[in-house]
Amino acid sequence: MQDLHTFRPKGHVDFVGAGPGDPDLLTLKALIAFEQADIVLHDRLISAAVLDLAGQNANLVDVGKAGFGPSWKQSDIDALLVEYALKGNHVVRLKSGDPTVFGRLDEEIQAVEAAGISWQIVPGITAASAAVASIGQSLTRRGRNSSVRFLTGHDMKGFADHDWTALAREGSVAAIYMGKKSARFIQGRLIMHGADRATPVTLVENASRPNQRILATTLDQLPTDLAAAEMDGPALTFYGLAPREAAQAVTEFNKELA
Repeated sequence: MQDLHTFRPKGHVDFVGAGPGDPDLLTLKALIAFEQADIVLHDRLISAAVLDLAGQNANLVDVGKAGFGPSWKQSDIDALLVEYALKGNHVVRLKSGDPTVFGRLDEEIQAVEAAGISWQIVPGITAASAAVASIGQSLTRRGRNSSVRFLTGHDMKGFADHDWTALAREGSVAAIYMGKKSARFIQGRLIMHGADRATPVTLVENASRPNQRILATTLDQLPTDLAAAEMDGPALTFYGLAPREAAQAVTEFNKELA
């Protein structure tokens, strides 16, 4: 494979998806970029097992963000990407899951392009894919739902608003990212728009990781059960899906083997 340093005097930026946390779920292309990196700017949700795969000479820089908490400013991350790349470095911007899903990717690409720096996107397995696999379900199913919505629980303005009327219809399925703190808000909006209180809701904490946990509840009990579970890790919320019993048994079996 050709050495990137021989033909990119300005450096280069790879926007890499780190997947949900299990290092075995990294793509081969992501691993190659990771191993060749001089600088790795990574999110706070990247697992230690994934970071351990970085090249020996890579400089790891935590530029993590936290919802409603202390965070790096996006403009500072953009500036750091450009600064490192203009010095001739192969920079990997490592994002949890897939960089194209709620990853502020466009802003970072625009900053890199404006500086005349080459870049590429290396897709990763998004949290919804890993989490739904852990509960033995499909995001879509004939006769139930022909579409699935990927939602964020909050945005820069606070709790995110959505088409609650459409979501409240029977058979709707949604994968909600960053939905723990907005659980009561989401519950209220859905019930207000006619959703069945008995609609299944499943939360998967630390999807694909050894400390993965699954919480099966209903829309009616969502805030209560979530508070009782005391989840402090990243969680994906599925509205309209319940785990299969067989999948739950496999999860417990895998924990015993770990």
